[in-house]
Amino acid sequence: MFIDIRTSLFAIYLFLAGDSNALSNWSYADNPSIAILIVLFSLLIVVYLMNLLIGLLNIAIEEDNNRVSYLIQKAEILAEIELFYLLPHQRRWQTWFPEVIHYYADADKTQIEIKRLIKEGEWDNKEFIKTQEKLLEQLQIKRNPNGNVVISEKLSVLEKLEKSHCEILEKLDKLGTLEKSHCEKSEKSDRLEILEKSHCEILEKLDKLEKLI
Repeated sequence: MFIDIRTSLFAIYLFLAGDSNALSNWSYADNPSIAILIVLFSLLIVVYLMNLLIGLLNIAIEEDNNRVSYLIQKAEILAEIELFYLLPHQRRWQTWFPEVIHYYADADKTQIEIKRLIKEGEWDNKEFIKTQEKLLEQLQIKRNPNGNVVISEKLSVLEKLEKSHCEILEKLDKLGTLEKSHCEKSEKSDRLEILEKSHCEILEKLDKLEKLI
């Protein structure tokens, strides 16, 4: 099978499938290099490269396996059905195609998403200005005309930090006064020790004078 390149490629395909009859014309005892090549082929191609391909496929599937891609694909399929597979009277059904569609959105998730859009500069849209202003009012998000976002949570955090800073300064002042009083007490104790020593010396001198008398 290795005389022609076409049959040799087919032999390689058979190797991938686990069929090694293409090498049956050679004995493995007389040709140990063939056995070594078969082992290397099975390790490199069948084991390593196949597992690598499976891992790459898993990574690609995980990247696309999310709800957003699912919804986009679903919308594309529905749009194709509506355009090409519906009759004209079916397109006019109000139950299938209502004029107004109401959506439910969680307030916390909506607030997080709006903050993200404002930070990334994707919130400014001239088409829905009134709707955007109403959303900001309902969700209590403050925003100035320059586009800088001032969130109430951040303001409260800053206020707390300022209060804690003032408390720390007060504690430092108290510690300073305590240190001063401690230094004064230590100075007084040193003076008392000196006075005690001098008193002891005076008593000793008096004792000596009494003995001399």
